Amino acid sequence: MSAPLPQFDGVTLRLEGAVGHLTFSRPPENYFDEALLDNLCAGLDALEARPECRAVVLAATGRVFCAGARFGDDPSALKSEALVGIYQGAARLVSGRLPIVAAVQGPAIGGGLGLALIADFRLCAPEARFHANFARLGLHAGFGITALLPRIIGQQKAAEMLLAARRVTGEEALALGLADRLVPLADLAQATADFAATLAEGAPLAVQSMRQTLRGDLAQAVRDATARELAEQRQHLQSADLAEGVRAAHARRPPRFTGR
Repeated sequence: MSAPLPQFDGVTLRLEGAVGHLTFSRPPENYFDEALLDNLCAGLDALEARPECRAVVLAATGRVFCAGARFGDDPSALKSEALVGIYQGAARLVSGRLPIVAAVQGPAIGGGLGLALIADFRLCAPEARFHANFARLGLHAGFGITALLPRIIGQQKAAEMLLAARRVTGEEALALGLADRLVPLADLAQATADFAATLAEGAPLAVQSMRQTLRGDLAQAVRDATARELAEQRQHLQSADLAEGVRAAHARRPPRFTGR
């Protein structure tokens, strides 16, 4: 009998047949920080260490998939050292061996969008919202989104989502190729598990090697992208525009940027 799977703060693991379930929970908005990313990486490592696990479901509890990193009232308090750890977590997740299917039940915002993009496939509910809101905050995109998003939906559509901070609905995500299936919310968990089970039915050597061929240099591209993203964010973290963007977001009003 296999030893029980380890559990981590904010992250639960379970194995159903050949499908591992990696579920995180930071209610109500599922914001992440360096510790949660570390635990997600440790959870993925634990599932990949089980020979019987051949595919992984990435899911979140509650109404929101992930709202990214929490800025609070003082965005300058978000230290770039913490972002280093978060982005190392992004690179570790994208470097995993097993195919990942994400169940996106609600908003995936900022770095939360990046977390959804780590997966090989995304099944989403109509209630899902994908929002690269960085331009409305006054901050360069992060979490490897600048490498991941163009590979999935193309350079031009990615530029629109990033530069115009375009919010994409579940239906639009399906049309863009950002989502692979659109599933009623009540059926999303089962549909995602079934999709992952289909992947797990394939010959593991073939599935994993084809996945690696398809992904190519993606892991290195994410490492390179996060290095560039972090360098830009270090400058923006002290800007007046970021402070204004965060104030405006909290007040639910349009931001008044000055370019400083």
